[in-house]
Amino acid sequence: MENKSEKLNKLTPEQYDVTQKGATEMPFSGKYDDFYEKGIYVDVVSGEVLFSSEDKYDAQCGWPAFTKPISNTNLIKKTDLSHGMIRSEVLSKDAKSHLGHVFDDGPRDKGGIRYCINSAALKFISYEDLDQAGYGKYKSIFN
Repeated sequence: MENKSEKLNKLTPEQYDVTQKGATEMPFSGKYDDFYEKGIYVDVVSGEVLFSSEDKYDAQCGWPAFTKPISNTNLIKKTDLSHGMIRSEVLSKDAKSHLGHVFDDGPRDKGGIRYCINSAALKFISYEDLDQAGYGKYKSIFN
């Protein structure tokens, strides 16, 4: 089993900068911004389960947007005062990877929350590959 240092060595420079240094990818540049396949998104470092395609939507913000996580227990929120703003940063619980930010301007009919997440922090597991990748129990999320 790989330790965190071995996993970090496999990241691209952008993935490392985003997840470990809190960087933000350029808007509309991430591979999951305009991506709508059926499946789940996990932390690129740890594989922690984060979001489902069922809760992804086009917020037209330039980053993947989700109305909610699969489980609130896999996320940590902390206050981010950078760039002259007050925001809530979102990190994965176990790896402490910087994922992005959460805002209260999401779709009202879905709770009003928008998780604005960097593609570089995510790994997509397609619905068809969930069993093989060890995430089979998450198939029940999908209708």
